Amino acid sequence: MTAATRLADIRHRIARAERTAGRPEGATTLVAVSKTFPVEEIRPVIEAGQRVFGENRVQEAAAKWPLLRAETDGIELHLIGPLQSNKAAEAVALFDVIHTVDRDKIAAAIAAEAARQGRRPRLFVQVNTGLEPQKAGIDPREAVAFVERCRSVHGLAIEGLMCIPPAEDAPAPHFALLAKLARAASVEGLSMGMSSDFEIAVGQGATHVRVGSALFGHRG
Repeated sequence: MTAATRLADIRHRIARAERTAGRPEGATTLVAVSKTFPVEEIRPVIEAGQRVFGENRVQEAAAKWPLLRAETDGIELHLIGPLQSNKAAEAVALFDVIHTVDRDKIAAAIAAEAARQGRRPRLFVQVNTGLEPQKAGIDPREAVAFVERCRSVHGLAIEGLMCIPPAEDAPAPHFALLAKLARAASVEGLSMGMSSDFEIAVGQGATHVRVGSALFGHRG
């Protein structure tokens, strides 16, 4: 299958899941996860009409996307991997959306850089719904208070919440928990669902699904 064929199939599956859930078509944004893939493998996906992309690492994105953005207007770049505070300046400069705000140190660093650069990326708080010690994200029991702290202490507008369920768990309860927390925190964005479960996420109200291997193939 070509990149264009795979992209069309994923878009069709998202639209079908939206219809099944009684949601408006187009309610879910597809974030094409291009991490580890080189420019020459990303270009065909751009040529097929995709404009929203996700990267895990600031440094890798900085090496690839200035060139691709120079070639094509309308690219929207999302940081979906953990952010270190010493990379906040580069992240604020490069990314349109950051999905991985998960502690006060990061919130403060983003706020300082947003003020300094006059640039305000859209922000999601990452929630560790499975309480996995090796995984980034705030404890779900602290998520609502943290969103409020981002607003009141750091002056940040939080658009939504993000999660990555444990690989061995059924994803639906994690998606339902994230949706519940989002309602409690008065945010509308739900960044959840990947290649193996994005249709379930759409059914649970995802506003953004992060799809990599189903679109680009498996990384070597």
